[in-house]
Amino acid sequence: MSELVVFGFDGADTADEVLTKLRALQKAYLLDLEDACVVIRGQDGKLQIKQALNLTKIGAGSGLSTGMLVGALAGLLFLNPLAGMAVGGIAGAGFGALTGSLSDYGINDDFIKSLGKSISVGSSALFVLVRRATADKVIPEIEPFKPRVLKTSLTREKEEKLRAALMAAGTEAA
Repeated sequence: MSELVVFGFDGADTADEVLTKLRALQKAYLLDLEDACVVIRGQDGKLQIKQALNLTKIGAGSGLSTGMLVGALAGLLFLNPLAGMAVGGIAGAGFGALTGSLSDYGINDDFIKSLGKSISVGSSALFVLVRRATADKVIPEIEPFKPRVLKTSLTREKEEKLRAALMAAGTEAA
């Protein structure tokens, strides 16, 4: 089961930097991210939300491949599989892009917007949905960015352990 953790940061670009760090940790198999989102509150007070997954692009890609396969099979009936593949690919990509743009995957958008309104001007927040993590390797990597735990789906006990680990890593670095 995935766990949601929302970190707050003082700098407007800090959440982006931490997400880049987390992606590197994911490549090292220390972390498995299901979804992530960066929220920035600019100096003008407006929220900027950056989704990590482009669902329209993902939907178009899967629709293209499925449409090409179905189109090629249909084209075989008319003795022209290449034309069927082209038509099926175009139709599949369009339908996949549409369904991808309409779907809501991972972290709920309304939750992101409502919690994003609570961050202060000139700061940022990082929403991560984590399938699994090697906490003793991940926490020391993000601690230099001075994250604050804003919200989690963890049990109270696990949340307190996370807060304590972040504070302990901060005092060891000093």
